[in-house]
Amino acid sequence: MIVQLLSALAGSFGFAVLFRLRKDFWIPASLGGMIVWGFYLFCMQLTDERNFISCLMASALAGIYSEILAKLLHAPATIFAIIAVIPLVPGSSLFYTMLNIVNWNTQQASFYCSQTIYLALAIASGISIVWTLWSILFIRNNKESH
Repeated sequence: MIVQLLSALAGSFGFAVLFRLRKDFWIPASLGGMIVWGFYLFCMQLTDERNFISCLMASALAGIYSEILAKLLHAPATIFAIIAVIPLVPGSSLFYTMLNIVNWNTQQASFYCSQTIYLALAIASGISIVWTLWSILFIRNNKESH
């Protein structure tokens, strides 16, 4: 598990550099990827390895983490969210989708494509739910203070 967490940290760090984030954002953004991956592994244990729920919960945590960092560091939340969800991206199922398309194995391609879409939907839904609720709460608090 430690190797997975360090790999998530390194992978997220690489994308932070690749996306040309400011250098002072590299570490906080990369830690988000490690935290999100650790939470994903924790959720996998709780949900008996149901990928959709675990991925949804972990991406929701990425949304919360990115909003908190955005407030603390005065930066857009999306830059932290994108880096934080990098470890959740279903790269292997996407690879196998393309491999089976190239090899004209439509049944396997369809299976892996549906898995890819399923997990991408979980990632997008988790972040969207958090950001929607965050916006509602922020707008409500902003209106009450005026």
